[in-house]
Amino acid sequence: MTESSLHSEIKKWYMAPGDELEAKVGDFIVDIHRKKLLIEIQTGNFSAIKKKLKKLLLNNHIRLVYPIAKLKWIVHISKSGNFVRRRKSPKKGNLIDLFYELVHMPELTKDKNFSLEVLIVEEEELRCYDGRGSWRRNGVSVKDRKLLNVLDRFLFKKSRDYLQFLPKELDGHFTNKALALKLGVPIRLAQKATYCLTRMGAISIAGKKRNEIVFQRQLERPS
Repeated sequence: MTESSLHSEIKKWYMAPGDELEAKVGDFIVDIHRKKLLIEIQTGNFSAIKKKLKKLLLNNHIRLVYPIAKLKWIVHISKSGNFVRRRKSPKKGNLIDLFYELVHMPELTKDKNFSLEVLIVEEEELRCYDGRGSWRRNGVSVKDRKLLNVLDRFLFKKSRDYLQFLPKELDGHFTNKALALKLGVPIRLAQKATYCLTRMGAISIAGKKRNEIVFQRQLERPS
């Protein structure tokens, strides 16, 4: 399958001396094989890679690498490939946007063989006025995505690492509405976050307040 420039460029950026690219492991091809660690780069929907990860996790340590664009430049081209214009997208991705995708497989974070690394990036998106794209973009197609810069990186190795998304002010009981307000995000995203954190075992449902579910952090189990 043809991979996007973004996927290819992240792979090159991420690789280290001694890594094997496009390595065959069992019935699968993985992006990077680093000693005992298999690294998969996913620039799109997590549901597309869930089955592959579950099978590989049976016998391997897996790291999933996912980019979120904090800064995006949009380049428009004509059907003939000529440059039309370049502009900065008003949308700015944040680390918590991870939950839009993690909602497809939160249970994998409980596997001791699984880790997730989020790259906060600057990227460029190439769009074409060809009438074949989504109706939401008035038929404009996304032809490619390119990596311009890696601005930051965050590694999650266990379920409790994801508790960093909960503001300190919410140490006690809290609702989705309270979480959304503190984080400054849509309540829909807060709901996805609490769904994931609950499935991970990082938080639990403490009860209900009127029509709202009330959550609480799970206590650390003594080692």
